[in-house]
Amino acid sequence: MESASRKGELIELYRMMLRIRAFEDAAEAASQGGVAAWGQKTSAAPAKVRGPLHLSTGQEAVAAGVCANLRRSDLITSTHRGHGHTLAKGADPYRMMAELFGRADGYNQGKGGSMHIADFSVGMLGANGVVAAGMPIAVGAAHAIKLQHGDDRIVACFFGDGAINRGPFLETFNWAKVYQLPVLFVCEDNAYAATTRSSSVTAGDGVCERARGIGIDVESIDGNDVEAVDDAAARLTGSIRKGDGPSLLHARTYRFKGHVSVDPGTYREQDEVDQAMCHDPIILAMRKLSAQAVEQAVLDQIKQQADQEMADALARANEAAWPLASDAYLDVQTSGAGQWF
Repeated sequence: MESASRKGELIELYRMMLRIRAFEDAAEAASQGGVAAWGQKTSAAPAKVRGPLHLSTGQEAVAAGVCANLRRSDLITSTHRGHGHTLAKGADPYRMMAELFGRADGYNQGKGGSMHIADFSVGMLGANGVVAAGMPIAVGAAHAIKLQHGDDRIVACFFGDGAINRGPFLETFNWAKVYQLPVLFVCEDNAYAATTRSSSVTAGDGVCERARGIGIDVESIDGNDVEAVDDAAARLTGSIRKGDGPSLLHARTYRFKGHVSVDPGTYREQDEVDQAMCHDPIILAMRKLSAQAVEQAVLDQIKQQADQEMADALARANEAAWPLASDAYLDVQTSGAGQWF
């Protein structure tokens, strides 16, 4: 690839990572106040965002690098930590923020909150509050593409290292391989399943060996190097589009924040966190761009634009209308209980 073209691609990846970071930072700030957890003091000001936020701060390169290789018509499924995936797939940050604020303009009219944002118009089939629950949805969508359309669309299925010890992981990997489905499994391995180090509760050599055991091709990369993610995703999506069946992209990364917005992360040593933050994906990309003679003023402007975009989204969400009380029971799934009587 020509250096000028490569530089331009890296600038866009850098821009997307900054947009994700700015969204997470704005959402986190809006969620603070009026909450006490693990001995933390409450604030006199009420939180504008109620409920937990699972922030992807530190993991931006995975979402940016993978989604750069997806088309609008491709599909993704996400996790409880899904803001980055949603933004990178093309969702509107204002409607995302409005959902966090519980407002009518939110993607779920304020009923779903952080862990259930979906935007079918850009192929985002939804975040999910249940660990590994997005995996069967992804494989089902991939099977539907193969059965009904016959085109070269694919599905990217994001999941974390904690998901590999749940039943749907093996079921979906097996199904995808048996039927050679067009799905890219993306394991965001941040080394922790909620508050537990994953390696302490995982038998064997982890996700890569489990995938290889049933014949799925694997690439394991530094998930904080956005160019490495981009390159690997380009290779794997190209192979999947040609009909070669499912692949696994194992991205080793790290979340800088606690499992959830009120989690101080005391189960991790501060030295570990400090070392991880020295490998910040945004800083790594910025250094690469500086080495390619991109002026600091250009990099600063990209950051300012990202910060302003998310500040505007937050301000609009804060002023947006609340849902009508009469809409409370619209778009609510029923279990069917009692409807036969």
